[in-house]
Amino acid sequence: MLTQEIIRRKRDGEVLSAAEIEAFVKALASDELSEGQIGAFAMAAFLRGMDAQETVALTLAMRDSGDVLSWEGLARPVCDKHSTGGVGDNVSLVLAPLMAACGLAVPMISGRGLGHTGGTLDKLEAIPGYDIQPPPEVFRQLVAETGAAIIGPTGELAPADKRLYAVRDVTATVESVPLITASILSKKLAAGLSSLVLDVKVGNGAFMANIEAARILARSLVDVGNGAGTKTTALLTDMNEPLADAAGNAVEVLNAVCLLRGEKTGSRLESVTLALGAEMLVNSGLAATLDEAGQHVRHALSSGYAAEAFGRMVHGLGGQADFLERAEACLPKAPVRIPVLAGRDGFIDSVATREIGMAVIELGGGRRRTTDRIDPAVGFSQLLAVGSTVQRGDVIGLVHAGDETGGARAASQLAAAYTIGDECPKSCPVVIERICGMAAGIR
Repeated sequence: MLTQEIIRRKRDGEVLSAAEIEAFVKALASDELSEGQIGAFAMAAFLRGMDAQETVALTLAMRDSGDVLSWEGLARPVCDKHSTGGVGDNVSLVLAPLMAACGLAVPMISGRGLGHTGGTLDKLEAIPGYDIQPPPEVFRQLVAETGAAIIGPTGELAPADKRLYAVRDVTATVESVPLITASILSKKLAAGLSSLVLDVKVGNGAFMANIEAARILARSLVDVGNGAGTKTTALLTDMNEPLADAAGNAVEVLNAVCLLRGEKTGSRLESVTLALGAEMLVNSGLAATLDEAGQHVRHALSSGYAAEAFGRMVHGLGGQADFLERAEACLPKAPVRIPVLAGRDGFIDSVATREIGMAVIELGGGRRRTTDRIDPAVGFSQLLAVGSTVQRGDVIGLVHAGDETGGARAASQLAAAYTIGDECPKSCPVVIERICGMAAGIR
């Protein structure tokens, strides 16, 4: 099957067969295609779109281009969650052990920070001794015995996606919804899941700032995930302010620990985590309704069972056995702390969330290049939420910096990111919408 014929058919808006897509991906994975051919295919898909069946075929072909994990014999349903990325989003650190405490298995294979958004692996590496690349047998044993393990990519998962993404990045085709969908799902489904929930962020701190664009992506992910044989639902969640009251690596780990210990009840982070957890229980068949699932996840969190599972996971991957109790003492601390104060009385009206994420990168808590080293201790904590009442001189956030110069710059950036108004803004739900089932067609 000629590659150029496949490209021509997609260029002309024709629907590709599963066999054609499989042939293209096989050639892609075996390094038989030139960058010109890959770029031409990506541009054709970007301009002409791909329907649901084509996107399912692309997803499955990229999934099967490398290792696909099998959990045969595991007594627990295998599930996972994927977030499209945000600021202060440490949901995974709470959700994985929470689901383990509810009886699920969560072999969560995560990534590093991308752009202004933080990466789960970068956060976990702030924990002394935590091994994000354990031997496969350790990973499997921990999932079987504890129910959860969050690690980095294992083996060769979806190698075709890696090459396709590299070309998309330099050919202005990253935004293609079918290609985004196949990229996300091929890697997730390679983990051997029976169900999946997507957290699609929308707002000024998300990659999807527009709710209609977020709906289109979420609909695509749900349709293709289900079409690929994995029970899939999605939640649209608000990212018009940091999800937690911290942004950085060590500070976000501590934030997650505090939630697990019952010290952050009623937070936006808790709301999103519980909602995603309820979806996972229903998708896995361990609860019949979202109401029933919600009761289970709230009990698992409030009872301390989720905290215990987190502690076992951390210890099983090389961290200290008492990390949960001693997180404040164990986590790295920045030498410079600078409070940022409100300049007037009023209410927190809005937050420029992306700018806070970029400020974390400038502090050294993220990467401009893949080779950059991260300072795990830097970031922001005590961030006030939209709607908070403030008086002049109140702390709206605390900078954690490696030196005075960087700290002063970050303090100015944080102050500029906050808008204080005279009236309390209308509150917005953190969970905006639920997307489930299947609809016809993807463009």
